[in-house]
Amino acid sequence: MERQSTYTATATIDEQGILTGWSEGAQRLLGHEASEVVGRPASALLAAEAGSVRRTLAGRDRWNGTVPLRHQDGRRLEQGLLAHRRTSDTGAVDWLVVTAVADLPQPPRGEPLEEWTFIQSPFPLAIFDTEQRLMRANRRLERALSLPEAAMRGLRLAHISPGPASAEADRAMHQVLETGEPQEVRTGLVPDLDLPTVLTPLKDGTGRVRAVCLAAHRRAAESARRGTGDETGAHPGTAPGLGRAAQELAEATVPRLADFMAVDLLDAPRSAADPVDMGPLVLRRAALRAVPDDAVSSSGTGAGQAIVYEPGSPPADCLASGNAVLYDTSDPVVAAWAAVDPAAAWLRAYGTRSLMLVPVFAEGSTLGVALFGRHRRTEPFGPEDLRIAEDLTAQAATGLHSDRRHSRARTTTMSLQRSLLPHTLPDQAALEVATRYLPAATKAGVGGDWFDVIPLSGARVALVVGDVVGHGIRASATMGRLRTAVRTLADVDLPADELLTHLDDLVLRLAADEGSADPAAETAGGIGTTCLYAVYDPVSRHCTLARAGHPPPAVVTPDGTVRFIDVPPGPPLGLGGLPFEAFETEIPEGSLLALYTDGLLEARDHDIDEALDKLFGALGRPAPTLDAVCDRVLTELLSHRPDDDIALLVARTRALHADRVAAWELDSDPSVVARARKHTSDQLSRWGLDEAAFTTELMVSELVTNAIRYGRPPIQLRLIHQDSTLICEVYDSSGTTPHMRRARIFDEGGRGLLLVAQLAKRWGTRHDRVGKTVWAEQSLTPS
Repeated sequence: MERQSTYTATATIDEQGILTGWSEGAQRLLGHEASEVVGRPASALLAAEAGSVRRTLAGRDRWNGTVPLRHQDGRRLEQGLLAHRRTSDTGAVDWLVVTAVADLPQPPRGEPLEEWTFIQSPFPLAIFDTEQRLMRANRRLERALSLPEAAMRGLRLAHISPGPASAEADRAMHQVLETGEPQEVRTGLVPDLDLPTVLTPLKDGTGRVRAVCLAAHRRAAESARRGTGDETGAHPGTAPGLGRAAQELAEATVPRLADFMAVDLLDAPRSAADPVDMGPLVLRRAALRAVPDDAVSSSGTGAGQAIVYEPGSPPADCLASGNAVLYDTSDPVVAAWAAVDPAAAWLRAYGTRSLMLVPVFAEGSTLGVALFGRHRRTEPFGPEDLRIAEDLTAQAATGLHSDRRHSRARTTTMSLQRSLLPHTLPDQAALEVATRYLPAATKAGVGGDWFDVIPLSGARVALVVGDVVGHGIRASATMGRLRTAVRTLADVDLPADELLTHLDDLVLRLAADEGSADPAAETAGGIGTTCLYAVYDPVSRHCTLARAGHPPPAVVTPDGTVRFIDVPPGPPLGLGGLPFEAFETEIPEGSLLALYTDGLLEARDHDIDEALDKLFGALGRPAPTLDAVCDRVLTELLSHRPDDDIALLVARTRALHADRVAAWELDSDPSVVARARKHTSDQLSRWGLDEAAFTTELMVSELVTNAIRYGRPPIQLRLIHQDSTLICEVYDSSGTTPHMRRARIFDEGGRGLLLVAQLAKRWGTRHDRVGKTVWAEQSLTPS
């Protein structure tokens, strides 16, 4: 049973179709490194139309088949894949896609009698090699797992049937290979297998273990056919996710109770108070199961497809009345329906003899209808069967209703979150910026992480990253409030530490308002929110930062050195009365700044020191683009969907050199106004901006005159030429803020700032620790 080299390729894909995991085997198969594909749509790897794949997977918990993939070099690969829809304990949902890649020799076959025994055994049997990869599976195991041997060959149990049971069997199989002694484990690998599973070593003539045989006992399903929900195996409705809850109902009833079962759900639940719709009812098939397994394809409609029930059809009447009903297919109502309605094609395809329809009903709302049919058994459904079907459907309905509510709340929260985050980054020349946002995959919902890039006066740019405590709509709404507040405070050019102080006051007010309405709310108003605020100046190449309980940013200098910026750790927002401290540092041109939320460092599969090492390693290695840096960071630190939201902002610093900035110290004397205009005219001529000279001289004249008349020395004039923008700044040491006022007809002054406001694209005042700067920005007409 020697075999050639085999490797397993795995990938994980989230609900939005984004790749979140990429193994070395996947890289070996398709040639793409993880940093190239993680965080990108999985459809980019397909050599086929992505919509058909999505339709195929809709409503399913597992799928296997051949998919055309595109190699990095452009080759088309027809690859057999096995895909599992997984739901974690926290409610995170994703797809595990796996394939075994090898030039496997045909597994050896024995004597006919031995082969018949293996294939026709009433117990599920499988043979695994010394690498614990499946080599053979008999028909009973294929039926129990609803997978052909070809789809499982070369895979380990953990990939064939993911979960704790497979992990336990894997460990036991390893012991069998090590000791040569059989092991017995209670795995429950599939719903029908709840008795001990025996793992037996298969030895050659020398006593060497060459393989392991797995033999599982299958319970007698027929004896439980008329039992309660506990006796029928899986509890329908216990698993999260609409597809999973509906599928569990199908698995619990086929073949124990029915030979065919389908769950069709309305797009929106209906209550008794809703007006009666006299037109066709459109539902969506959430689950479908039938015996034999290969008969499902003949039903005409699969999971995820739309089903239309015309008025007067048995399912439409069942939904309208809210009552379960038994039918013999010879009933004229059913016969007429089956004869003309495509939605009843399965009745003809199976030769159904008996039919049950049960409304899926929970908490006063009708969710859909469950259909049960018998075509293999001669006995029709009876009242006891109907009672069992109603009980099981009621259990499933509870789960369906709860999961639909959670799903709708999560979708609403995600939509709100996306609407509040910046859709595009603003135009600015000081920094090159790339961002990523990954929502948490938890039942609690999306959190309140956010980032922002805010252009400021003087060619400066503010970078913000924050993390609101909690999850769900409340956290997202609080995030939106705080983001708006930060933008407002940044617009008046508050220093970083003062901005956080004002934000802290806002959180206290929000907490007081919400606390009065809900005293039990622990996260009212965003108490405990963290925030990092940084302002980068491309002229001085200085960065001023302040943080409120937030992780410090990392910086990578052009020589490749990676370090944290030692920003003093202020308290989280909402505690009140505690100071925030600003920290200023010079950052060389071409440096890399990384701001992030703590979800990036809190992955459950490594500690904080390991996470920091991975972060520094990912940031320190050269990359062609900032998007590649972001992808690499997420790939290095995440092996699965995060338990907490992650916001990541990476920026590369640029600089405005001396040839783009001109500054002059001016005396506090009215006679220097003419000299200031001359400085301006000469400088604009050197920059080739003669067309802007007249407008700029007018603004400089007014701003310098105001500084001399109302301010205090020293006075400084500065011009900044940034791409298609020209900025005029006048500084004086007075803290008085200038205001526009309405001048009367015979007033000699009072029109200066009004004139500046008319000439400039925008203007304003920013206060420094001492003094103020009045600035005006104008757009340059391309020559």
